[in-house]
Amino acid sequence: MSATFTAACVQMCGKRDPAENLTDAVRMIREAANAGATYIQTPEISNIVNRDRPALLASIRTEAEDPMLAAFQKLANELAIHLHIGSLAIKNGEKVANRAFVIGADGAVRARYDKIHLFDVNLPNGETWRESNTFTGGTGAVAVDLPYARLGLAICYDVRFPYLFRALADAGCTVLSAPACFTKQTGEAHWNVLQRARAIENGAFMISAAQAGLHEDGRETYGHSIIVDPWGNVLAEAGREPGIILAEIDLTAVNDARSRIPALRHTRPVTVMRAGEPLV
Repeated sequence: MSATFTAACVQMCGKRDPAENLTDAVRMIREAANAGATYIQTPEISNIVNRDRPALLASIRTEAEDPMLAAFQKLANELAIHLHIGSLAIKNGEKVANRAFVIGADGAVRARYDKIHLFDVNLPNGETWRESNTFTGGTGAVAVDLPYARLGLAICYDVRFPYLFRALADAGCTVLSAPACFTKQTGEAHWNVLQRARAIENGAFMISAAQAGLHEDGRETYGHSIIVDPWGNVLAEAGREPGIILAEIDLTAVNDARSRIPALRHTRPVTVMRAGEPLV
């Protein structure tokens, strides 16, 4: 495997119309490839941002019929890049799969991952989210080998569950990801620190593209697509506008970080005991 590659995040302000989102994404993916990126990642739900459930279901297709996925496969092959689609909303029976795709430089789908953890919360500002009403949750973690790294897949709310990222690191992943559609409120509070924490505790790169801005369906997302090195340094970070960020990924930094802080090797099984019980 090569020790270095150029990574890019495509930051979008997703609309209700998948065709418009495809046009926006293709333009920025081409821009990133022209800038030298060989691994390019798009945000969560790259094809449609619409919380009107009936309208969402009417606008999306099954994986086999999805025009955006087919277009991305052709584009990856044309540009000879590895294209990581943060996720697409894919029709899955009466519900929706929030599904990531990693497409190889030959245009073939190399990996799929369905978001495991669904965002069901009531926020202090009055926002209510019930992803489980619309989406089906995934059941397993996924890692995929690229020519230069083993990549661990996650999506948005998954970033709050450290055990998922530790499992991916234990499986040999040196690059982790959590492309997102983070709300503005939770993003301002936690996005940066969560991304850096997942990188630091696993001694891995963290690459996460994001949705950003005020969307047609009324939601407001935080943006700040980010690339973090294994020591927790932010190599590139976007603001709140659509666009791209790029960073040179030097994988020797993974071994360096893991040798300086060998937390992966020091992990131990833990049993929690109630206070007052004797230690055996």
